Amino acid sequence: MSNIKLKEKIAYGLGDAASSMFWKIFGMYALFFYTDVLGITSAAAGTMFLIARIWDSFFDLGVGIMADRTQTKWGRYRPYLLWFAIPFSVMGAITFFVPDFGATGKLVYAYVTYSLMMIVYSLINVPYASLLGVLSSDSQERNILSSYRMSFAFIGSFITFMLLQPLVDGFAEVFGSKNSADISGAAPNAPVTGISTQPIGWTLAVAVIGVLCTLLFFLCFKGTRERVSAVSGNGAAAAKGTVKNDLKALFKNTPWWILVATGLAALLFNAVRDGVAIFYFRDYVRLHYKMPVTGWDITTIYFLIGQAANLVGVILAPRISLKYGKKKTYMVAMALAGILSVIFFFIPNHFGWILLLQALISVCAGYVLPLLWSMFADIVDYNELKTKRRSAGLIFSSSSMSQKLGWAVGSAMTGWLLFLFGYNKGLAQQAVYTILGERLMISLLPAVCCGIALMSMFFYPLSEKKVKEIAEQLAAQEGRM
Repeated sequence: MSNIKLKEKIAYGLGDAASSMFWKIFGMYALFFYTDVLGITSAAAGTMFLIARIWDSFFDLGVGIMADRTQTKWGRYRPYLLWFAIPFSVMGAITFFVPDFGATGKLVYAYVTYSLMMIVYSLINVPYASLLGVLSSDSQERNILSSYRMSFAFIGSFITFMLLQPLVDGFAEVFGSKNSADISGAAPNAPVTGISTQPIGWTLAVAVIGVLCTLLFFLCFKGTRERVSAVSGNGAAAAKGTVKNDLKALFKNTPWWILVATGLAALLFNAVRDGVAIFYFRDYVRLHYKMPVTGWDITTIYFLIGQAANLVGVILAPRISLKYGKKKTYMVAMALAGILSVIFFFIPNHFGWILLLQALISVCAGYVLPLLWSMFADIVDYNELKTKRRSAGLIFSSSSMSQKLGWAVGSAMTGWLLFLFGYNKGLAQQAVYTILGERLMISLLPAVCCGIALMSMFFYPLSEKKVKEIAEQLAAQEGRM
């Protein structure tokens, strides 16, 4: 058992802080940007999300396979943090740039830049996720590392929500056009939004956050160390495993299939809730308020409350899962999140009630993600015991794949459902059925996703006792640290 110091745990967490800064922008603001700033329809944006993310999800597997076979003086996975930190931030700014093209040109630009952004995201995030499998061989220590990772992920998201709207509005005021309707295509009677639709504001704001991401990736690279060997048991002979054999072994891994299904449902839950929130507040809640000094509107406050509550869940998850087990903790959290999501639909249109339910649901959601990542690390051990190869990159890339597939389907569904419910960015007051659709998308539909995740986890076979036995067998085979 290795003894990882606090400094390294923090350094590892900084990597996901960087990833989450951009992930939250894409998850919560991208649909609004593409419809109300770039000017394409919600249906077109939803289709783009699905196409770009589905093929990129399978690209993740390729990145994982490549990372497993990377040999450098820095290790297998850490070098990618160094190589792609700058392209990560540059592509973010380019993605949120609005070119002076026609409708077709803007749509093509969106497809190309969004797809490239997802590729770069994979090239840095899959190896980063794989680090968890080689920083330590101890399951409980990985659980703690996963908690640090998720804690810093939510801290990074919190920082993004604190900065994004003030930056967008500030840059728009200084550098933007006086008539944003001419740029975004909005009608003169368009609704007053809580965040500017000036394109220059979005480009510069994302660029600033991108610089922060790059610095955090560099710190993560510098402060971590890979400890666990790529092979076990048969040594050099095991290292000769082919991609075909690695994939074949993975597809026979029953616990892996269950976690992929569970991860898909959990991320679908988050994607739909987050993606529709800005529309829900503007069209249903309609409380046009901005805090003094910070300039945060009610949607930003809602997001900030959610991230703070997520962080509480992340912090509590290791302690509770240590007592009750990862599987049971996960199932209880998803059940509560589903029940609370149903209640969300029936609460009054009052900001206090909305924030209360958002906080409670987000605490439950905060439990889920660190447990998922920690269980994927357990599957790395399970697979190694079966195959004598430690394919951490391949297995963690599959977890990233399920994450992206969940967001792909969730984002696409959000865009399509908004279109089907008649969303029109040029209307100051959306139709009654449009608003009803937005309410369903932030409450009852996510509740269904919780039910699917709960049922999938019921069949997960790796108990705490089984995971401990696997770790002991692996330790006996190669005398790990």
